[in-house]
Amino acid sequence: MIPPDDAPTTSAEALSRARALSPLFAARAAQHDEAGAFPVTDFQQLRAAGLFGLMAPRRLGGTGASFGDYVEIAIELACGSGATALVFNMHSSVVGALASLPATLVEDPDRRAEVAEAHDRILAAALTGKLFAVALSERRVGSRLSRMSTTYHEVEQGYRIIGEKSFVSAAGHADLYLVGARSALERDYSTPTVSYFVVPAGSGVEVVRSWDTLGMRATASDDLRLDVTVGRDALLGGVEGLAPTFVQAMPHWMIASYAAVYVGVAESALREARSQLSERGLDHLPAVRGRMGRADAAVAAARLAVREAASRVDRDPGSATTNRWVWRAKLLAGDTAATVASSVLEAAGTAATTRGNPLERIYRDARYGALHPATSDVCADWLGIAALGGDPERDTTVPRW
Repeated sequence: MIPPDDAPTTSAEALSRARALSPLFAARAAQHDEAGAFPVTDFQQLRAAGLFGLMAPRRLGGTGASFGDYVEIAIELACGSGATALVFNMHSSVVGALASLPATLVEDPDRRAEVAEAHDRILAAALTGKLFAVALSERRVGSRLSRMSTTYHEVEQGYRIIGEKSFVSAAGHADLYLVGARSALERDYSTPTVSYFVVPAGSGVEVVRSWDTLGMRATASDDLRLDVTVGRDALLGGVEGLAPTFVQAMPHWMIASYAAVYVGVAESALREARSQLSERGLDHLPAVRGRMGRADAAVAAARLAVREAASRVDRDPGSATTNRWVWRAKLLAGDTAATVASSVLEAAGTAATTRGNPLERIYRDARYGALHPATSDVCADWLGIAALGGDPERDTTVPRW
């Protein structure tokens, strides 16, 4: 793989390229969904457009996009294909989080340069066209870091990681995986030491085909079976136990990045419904107009919430006020996508439920917005504690992560 000759140098240019790709993705989305096939061509085009390096810093040759820039691009891509946008989100979340990881997280000042060099090598991989995926979730525990069973321990070459991961979008297609694992030496399971590692695809990383689902069928979110040894520079941040701190310092990549995708999915439902309703002559019916009016308002509100969260992330990342907007954005986007897709599908009638109809596929994809971490129930609980004057990170009997 080689980097594109004309990678975007500004976020505006990157957004323009995303807008050009979106209709191409939409044209192929049905065949990918029906076959449950990974959208290989979509990612070839994203790579050729230089968007793999969207979040990489400019000093390395990346676009250096902000989180707000990412949000606008993710929405555009999701208007074309929710599945493609979701996989791109996982890639961007790794690159974006790594690009903004504070050097001060490395407590030993003498090691900061070494860790920074390791991170630059990983970021450079994105610029040469490598695709990143996230391998955190596990069966029975979901994305809760405190309950994961995948373990690591030190060996002469670095670290050996053993375990199984589920719902790994782009499994078998990604070049590198961000893997979460807890220390095998841990004795106190109430506060486990959980670390992140960047693991290359290949020997010791086995894909187990398992993804055959209602929606987001083209994401290749299969399982991984791991028994792999990585070098010491694979430890993200160069510090063991960084994972919980990482989530608390940058929850936008674990939570609000999904929100952008599902705002795009909701907008695609509106666009498709408008087209079908007009074509079938149903757009004059008061009940149909009422559904479309409510859907339009709901999508606009969700998009404003996501943009507000993104703006605050760019200005004041990790603050209590910013994080509250991050959780609001995820809740509103996930619930709005499902509600809007359901409503406009009903407005379009039984014909729209036929397999192969874009609204039917969008409806199924939209159902996943509330399920991605943090789920809508978890978001609502977090926000409810905050609304009642409590501390959502501490006032809970069950760890959120």
